[in-house]
Amino acid sequence: MGGHVPVGYDVKDRKLVVNAAEAEQVRMIFERFVRQGSATTLAKALAAEGVVTKRGKPIDKGFLYKLINNRVYLGEAVHKGTSYPGEHEAIIDQALWDKVHSILRTSPRLRAKNTRRQTPALLKGIIFTDTGTAMTPTATKKGTRLYRYYASMDLIRNRPMGETCGPLRLPAGMVEDAVVGEIRRMIRAPEIAGRTIKTFREESPTVDEKAVVQALGEFDQLWAALYPAEQTRIVQLLVERVTVGREGIAIDLRSDGLGAVVRDMLAAERELAA
Repeated sequence: MGGHVPVGYDVKDRKLVVNAAEAEQVRMIFERFVRQGSATTLAKALAAEGVVTKRGKPIDKGFLYKLINNRVYLGEAVHKGTSYPGEHEAIIDQALWDKVHSILRTSPRLRAKNTRRQTPALLKGIIFTDTGTAMTPTATKKGTRLYRYYASMDLIRNRPMGETCGPLRLPAGMVEDAVVGEIRRMIRAPEIAGRTIKTFREESPTVDEKAVVQALGEFDQLWAALYPAEQTRIVQLLVERVTVGREGIAIDLRSDGLGAVVRDMLAAERELAA
């Protein structure tokens, strides 16, 4: 046979036999991927729960992709890219396999769009009017369409409002696009790259400057591939406060947030390379 024995099986007499405990873990991973639709989110959850690979290592996104694409779990054997019926017992049935791979065939951007309603609003907790009033995410449904907004707490709580009360309700997409656009502009600025490298160099003199610059240059591609919950986390790392008023939008960025984002990007690249 050769190679590592896949989680879910042991080898006896040169044949794969089901390891009941590990097989249950494999089915759990397939089923949770169907519910969550994100290998990144699922990997983080499994790592936090202490779930490990057959070799005792924490589960990462690269491992998850290999697992859910391994046709051995259908009871098949693959040789030179061609699948054949195997002599071992399947762990995953065809219906569950098809559900997982239907999700994988959907583009990350579309999956993000389809799951947005189930995730926190991008600016929740950090958006205020220019009078200091918090704005909170709300939504209204007309027919089959959902319209998202950020509404002033003055409006929601029916507080007395004068001419200087600030905006009462704004389309969520408009505000979020403006904030994301500012983040992208900031990350493209040359001085940001220099500042980020300086921060990394203070922590480690052997920092790979080219890798940092490359990670910053690939932020747009990363953003497009992220799920809304992951996008929300990055915005919360990078943005201190969003203030909206009659004169426009002001965005206060966190000076230390970009370093954490770049570290995550570099760690993800290392995982995929491994």
